[in-house]
Amino acid sequence: MSSQAIRTAQLQQIKAPLIPSALDGQIVLIFGLLTLIGLIMVTSASIGVADAQLNDPFYYGKRQFLRLTLGVLLVWIGYRVPTTVWKNSGMLLMLCSILLLAVVLIPGVGRTVNGSTRWLDLFFFTIQVSEIAKLFLIIYLSGYLIRRCDEVQSGIMGFVKPMLVLAVASALLLMEPDFGAAAVLLMTGLGMMFLGGVRFGQFILFVIGTLSIMVVVAVASPYRMARITSFLDPWADPFNSGFQLTQSLIAIGSGGLFGSGLGGSIQKLFYLPEAHTDFLFAIYAEEFGLVGVALLIMIYAWFVLRCFQIGKTALQKQKPFGAYLVYGVGLLVSIQAVINIGVNMGALPTKGLTLPFISYGGNSILIMSFAIGLVLRVHYENVMADDPPKRRRRKTAQVPS
Repeated sequence: MSSQAIRTAQLQQIKAPLIPSALDGQIVLIFGLLTLIGLIMVTSASIGVADAQLNDPFYYGKRQFLRLTLGVLLVWIGYRVPTTVWKNSGMLLMLCSILLLAVVLIPGVGRTVNGSTRWLDLFFFTIQVSEIAKLFLIIYLSGYLIRRCDEVQSGIMGFVKPMLVLAVASALLLMEPDFGAAAVLLMTGLGMMFLGGVRFGQFILFVIGTLSIMVVVAVASPYRMARITSFLDPWADPFNSGFQLTQSLIAIGSGGLFGSGLGGSIQKLFYLPEAHTDFLFAIYAEEFGLVGVALLIMIYAWFVLRCFQIGKTALQKQKPFGAYLVYGVGLLVSIQAVINIGVNMGALPTKGLTLPFISYGGNSILIMSFAIGLVLRVHYENVMADDPPKRRRRKTAQVPS
């Protein structure tokens, strides 16, 4: 094939038409359901606080809607860009992730909120670098699993090298401090390495080592130790260290089977702090009960299952980068959702992690929306893998003799 023909093919790939048959309807539906639930719940959970503090009961709801609008734009961008662009940019994105995580720690550069330095102020908006770093490192790891496939499956160094990169990123996250993001990043990376074919014995050994280090880090820090203590027995100090968790448990327990109905939550009325952010699940459980909780968990499980189906198809069509990328997104969303729900229910120590697509938080919504676009792009390339020759044959058949 001539260089001109190659450039023409690449141009046609970039200008991929937004045809309905190439969009994965299940992913679009799941994204729509989760973001709609999030918009409704953010508005419901924040209406009292926003009215009292800002004289605008729909302040947070309107901001969430604006971010979802921008999120839809990012879905479209992620869908339009070929996966080869991300495959070739993996190393650069990895370096950018490490750089951003380091820059935010520079005194006077990073913005500190509630004792954590996780944000960069960029004129009109603020970015939480950990959200960007998680997705960029997934892209990097997807490319690494292709470049070093034999090394990953046969030798220990192929497994250790990317985990050292993730360890550096996690160490920077712990310095912010952001223990939750570090845990999600390491768990997602380990899951991707396992799917990439790493030896089971090496995998188990590294998992044990990682868990041991995380336990030591958690115990060595006074504030993390306090969180663990309050998590183990929040009722020992229900008006201080255990206040947020006890209020969350009260909300979930009050929901019963069918909940109090939309808007019927009591705990959101100045009892549960920041109810529209990390503890939004508790308000959702109070208003929609066990039935609503089961439905939400089923939607997340549906998303993960669909991601793995798309990834399996990508592997069958000899598109391993797309497969690992979709696997990574599925693992990221599922792990973060499990941790957030576990924290709300008192099954895990308190961490500052949002419930994907639902909790109030612009950076999380935007990055997760872009990740949806990447999943849709992988599905598009799966569908189009065999279609161009068919379309060319149909066009040739229509040319009059």
